[in-house]
Amino acid sequence: MKKLIGIFALLFVSSLSFAQECDSLANVCYKHLSADASVGKIFISDGQVYKAFVDAEQAAEFKVTLYGGSLYRIAATAGEKDDYVIFNVYDKERNLLFSNQDYENKPYWDFKIDNTLDCYIEAYLDIDKKVSGCIVVLLGFQK
Repeated sequence: MKKLIGIFALLFVSSLSFAQECDSLANVCYKHLSADASVGKIFISDGQVYKAFVDAEQAAEFKVTLYGGSLYRIAATAGEKDDYVIFNVYDKERNLLFSNQDYENKPYWDFKIDNTLDCYIEAYLDIDKKVSGCIVVLLGFQK
């Protein structure tokens, strides 16, 4: 019985640690939504914090709906450095629309949608830089 309680306590503490890590990373990621405030580019979060704990062989996937006529920014982080996360954006037929890997893992991407579109955001760690941890993705639209 004591062994079982110990296992549950360990799982509980691990989940608290994960939540704290992801919460602090969300604060880092929110900075990317207002990174260009000096030139009038401010993005408002869609209200969701997309997060997942992954290791080197895993990817997180988030389904989002993007509405036509809006300018969006996708921002991602997995730590204090900006280049830990590789993210790809796919349409519902799995056609690649964008990959930040083509831009040295830039932590955010701005894009305009003409027509409403269901998409998938796939995020994973650049294993040359980090092998496990929490990934946080934010989606914002221009204010």
